[in-house]
Amino acid sequence: MNVSQKLISSHLLDGTMEPGQEIALKIDQTLTQDATGTMVMLELEAMQLDRVKTEVSVQYVDHNLLQADFRNADDHIFLRTAAQRFGLWYSRAGNGVSHPVHMERFGIPGKSLAGSDSHTPAAGSLGMLALGAGGLDVAFAMAGEPLYLKMPTILGVKLTGSLPDWVSAKDVVLEMLRRYDVKGCRGMIIEYYGPGLDDLSAMDRHVIANMGTELGATTTVFPSDGETRRFLRSQEREGDWLEILADEGASYDQEDAIDLSALVPLIARPSSPGDVVTVREVEGLEIAQAVVGSSANPGIRDFWIVGEILDGKTVHPSVSLDINPTSRQVIQNLIDTDSFFNLFRAGARFHQAGCMGCIGMGQAPATGKISLRTVPRNFPGRSGTLDDQVYLCSPETAAASALTGKITDPRDLETLYGFTYQRYQRPEKEIINTEMLLPPLPPEEQVELYKGPNIKTFPRFGKLPTGAEVPVLLKMGNNISTDEIMKAGVKVLSLRSNIPEISRWAFAVLDETFYDRALQAREAYGGHVVVAAENYAQGSSREHAAIAPRYLGQIAVLAISYARLGWQNLVNFGIVPFEFVNPEDYASIEAGDLIRLEHVAANLENNRPQMAQNVNKGLQYELTHHLSDRQVNVVLAGGVINYFRMPAEDPETSGTTSES
Repeated sequence: MNVSQKLISSHLLDGTMEPGQEIALKIDQTLTQDATGTMVMLELEAMQLDRVKTEVSVQYVDHNLLQADFRNADDHIFLRTAAQRFGLWYSRAGNGVSHPVHMERFGIPGKSLAGSDSHTPAAGSLGMLALGAGGLDVAFAMAGEPLYLKMPTILGVKLTGSLPDWVSAKDVVLEMLRRYDVKGCRGMIIEYYGPGLDDLSAMDRHVIANMGTELGATTTVFPSDGETRRFLRSQEREGDWLEILADEGASYDQEDAIDLSALVPLIARPSSPGDVVTVREVEGLEIAQAVVGSSANPGIRDFWIVGEILDGKTVHPSVSLDINPTSRQVIQNLIDTDSFFNLFRAGARFHQAGCMGCIGMGQAPATGKISLRTVPRNFPGRSGTLDDQVYLCSPETAAASALTGKITDPRDLETLYGFTYQRYQRPEKEIINTEMLLPPLPPEEQVELYKGPNIKTFPRFGKLPTGAEVPVLLKMGNNISTDEIMKAGVKVLSLRSNIPEISRWAFAVLDETFYDRALQAREAYGGHVVVAAENYAQGSSREHAAIAPRYLGQIAVLAISYARLGWQNLVNFGIVPFEFVNPEDYASIEAGDLIRLEHVAANLENNRPQMAQNVNKGLQYELTHHLSDRQVNVVLAGGVINYFRMPAEDPETSGTTSES
């Protein structure tokens, strides 16, 4: 077996390891963060859970750190009391980004991890089976239930050679995005192997595994080898190491290869991680900002190399160089090097340890100006500026461009400044900082949940209707992201524990009138549908992109295809993810068309095709779905919570919502 098959087989509770078949996996660890964790904790409360049943569960506060008013501060207290109430570790605000901190402190080769953050697969860098999931899926995993998904195919990527000077791990995953775009690895696990691994540190592997999510992959897996052991030794956790290698002669469903020595500096243009070109192709464009950090480039090396490049120099006067340190431990170790002083002297702006600009929590770029970022995503408006021009690149490219004031191939620094590329020496031991990690309380200590005025009880939804005649409120194109379905940033994410209020922002990036029109459709027709092309709901795992539309009466989505996490979240909250049998039918539907769906519940229950009538145009469309029998029952019940907890109490019509 390859490494992926070994990890899955050791956690398989139900199903067969045949691609496309639903499997149930035992989950050892969970990760929640504050943008999604508040909803998870409210779900645990609704489930009346006494204590988590996983080996390790950790609640991080890393996304919503700006306290512009009481809401984020209140939610931090709520999350701390919830962690104490349900038996989780709690990582305090300012301790760091969930993914690198989890890797440093809790990641164990061979274990499974489910996280309510789409970049949870970063832990695959340690030889873990790490899966991003919607918050409700994670809540049930914390309650001891399996995590369900469709068995992926496995893409084996053989790495050979060594990275040239000025090329780093970010360029490896950008090369993958250049080949596969944002949907080319849907339904896959990407497993890296080969002699090129010797050139990649554990944190380099984290960079690559993190952005496997941008490829649409279910997860990314690396072997647990000598480098994994070195990393865990540096974290004073060598005892957690377990060697996990592919068997000799192991095969993969699909194969690819990358010669690391042939790579050059790459960059993703606005506004998609998949629009990748060489830096040479866009060099010379003036920039106004460079942001270094985030879970996509979280290691000490990624900040150290920027400090080395800036040694004795000053950032260009037209550029803001923003440093987003990923953990207090990284800061403490960076202080121990000359690079920390170099960054300050050069004019870099330091921010607190957390996601910050990556999630639009401050550091929004100026209107019409280019921002270079080492973050994983550049979806439209995600930065906090609606017409943003965000490029994704390596720390080397960001540093070189911050110096010159324009997009610059970092290899040119040798000519421009006489700079000799420096290689980071991986430390055998790091300074360990665990001061802001609070362990679970003993079970006998009872803690009451603290709820500020912005925290509202989870809305209650009704069953799927037997049929509907509802308007198309929105028609969208390809690769619509969850950032476009539910806006991120300071104004919106502080409402994450208040579904009625956050629903006002549903689809606002695409259409500011959506909320009012959805309320009108809910009143007049009992709900609505939306239409999309390929890869609908890519990106973040935040389930608000399903809950808010459901709250506003969304019955179904009609799309050509879906991203995995977004599709799963629709199912979890009782929205039917229909797919066009004939993709060309997508072109004939317009916003405002009235769609008649008859016998929906009966068709799902009896596995019959669903026909949709376009009342306005007199057309008929055949729809299908890829739900398992279990998921059909979930949708019929009106969502997972109804399915598990309240099937006898639900109202009979899905248009009904109430606060319970």
